[in-house]
Amino acid sequence: MKLGLLTVMFSDKSLKEVLDIIRPLQVQTVELGAGNYPGDAHCNLKELLASKPKREELKAMLKGEGLEISALSCHGNCLHPNPAIGKKHAETQSNTIKLAGLLGVKVVNDFSGCPGSDEKATRPSWVTCPWPPDYLEALEWQWEKKVIPYWKKQAKFAEDNGVKVAFEAHPGFVVYNPETVLKLRKACGNSLGANFDPSHFFWQGIEPVEAVRALGKAIFHVHAKDSKVYEENARVNGVLDVKHYGDEINRSWLFRTCGYGHPQSWWNEFVSTLRMVGYDGAISIEHEDSLMSRMEGLTKAVAMLKQSIMFEKTTAITWA
Repeated sequence: MKLGLLTVMFSDKSLKEVLDIIRPLQVQTVELGAGNYPGDAHCNLKELLASKPKREELKAMLKGEGLEISALSCHGNCLHPNPAIGKKHAETQSNTIKLAGLLGVKVVNDFSGCPGSDEKATRPSWVTCPWPPDYLEALEWQWEKKVIPYWKKQAKFAEDNGVKVAFEAHPGFVVYNPETVLKLRKACGNSLGANFDPSHFFWQGIEPVEAVRALGKAIFHVHAKDSKVYEENARVNGVLDVKHYGDEINRSWLFRTCGYGHPQSWWNEFVSTLRMVGYDGAISIEHEDSLMSRMEGLTKAVAMLKQSIMFEKTTAITWA
């Protein structure tokens, strides 16, 4: 396995400045935002698609630092019912897949998207309960008319470009847990899978280690981010919390730096289970801890994960 980071946390700096900052951390991979919600501060799609010399320059810069690109990330809502948003996000996604193919990057990370409730909707509609029956009717319409047709086409497009699309399962989108990852994968093909982020599972009440076992070979990429449920708030209001992330004291849960939501022992088991199911790729740190500066959060996460990640290949079992 390899340790890396999503560079979006340093979007106010150039890629060269980011490389200077992270050099002492001795990581092996970077994940670059290519547009939509992550922005494209370190991966200008238009420029890189148009220029092979620019692509070679990017690869040479990273190779000189001993770094690989673990994934290009274009998290957005390609199924947004507002065409001005949905079409733009879908176009960025397709261009990111093209660029990944040209760069030899095997994974593009994204959200699954979320349509509206019907053809006249202008905002996404995330269905969270089966009753009244309107909700199940809307959910069936979303999957049959929007989700599956779109992703069948994109799965083939990704495959043709030698790329896999990894969904970050996230509430608010139609793919938000292992079951929905596998549902879309079954309907649309094996070039679709998961960008496994345990932080989004913890606060839904999902045990990520068991989710790793359920997803298995469908895991294409992994985010290292923790979260913590604050029971004193969750016991009163549950975990479907829409308060701003900055209202830390009153929220039911928060994203945390690795080790500040769950102990080292949990991360040891998480990484071990990833190896059991055959994952041997990047563990990419995503900093979204509002209680910690990005540099402190990143540094602490790197230090802890270096103890958990197994960097070397296994050797022969000589004791059995």
